[in-house]
Amino acid sequence: MTSTSTPWRYSTPAVFLHWVLAALITFMAGLGWFMMTVEEEPGGERYFDLHKSIGLIVFTLVVLRILWRIFHRPQPLPSAIPRWQVRLSELVQWLLYVVMVLLPLTGILGASYSKAGLQFFGIALPRWVTPAKATAQQLFDIHSTLVWVTVALLVLHVLGGLKHLLIDRDEVFGRMWPARR
Repeated sequence: MTSTSTPWRYSTPAVFLHWVLAALITFMAGLGWFMMTVEEEPGGERYFDLHKSIGLIVFTLVVLRILWRIFHRPQPLPSAIPRWQVRLSELVQWLLYVVMVLLPLTGILGASYSKAGLQFFGIALPRWVTPAKATAQQLFDIHSTLVWVTVALLVLHVLGGLKHLLIDRDEVFGRMWPARR
């Protein structure tokens, strides 16, 4: 089904933030899982520091993305798309926003409560809380669970995009794809 309406796109900043965050979140999941294999190895702490530093960048970019979305509402999906697909798409997108906030937030809080504290590329950030191992572990457990929730939501999101690209062959996928010049 190809729509005869004028194609519309997300704005350049929205597309940029989407793809940068997609790459960073994918990288961070892989780095996080790798960190667990080298946690006790000499030099393993540098991967934790890198993960924390990039996590702070991800959190900042997520906040920017949310602010951009609040002030630059996208057009609705084409009316030819079944209502249940629109609802599922909206649900998955909003759940992705929730986990994109909670995932770095639980990591930041967990690191803040850990003995090592929070660092940004080797620079120790001020402590706002007293280290508490049990609290840090609870936050890291939530963080780990949220990674799996994020992976599940990303799989749904990607499958939905591929459905529009390969099966429906409509304009939906292209609205978030970088524009050709």
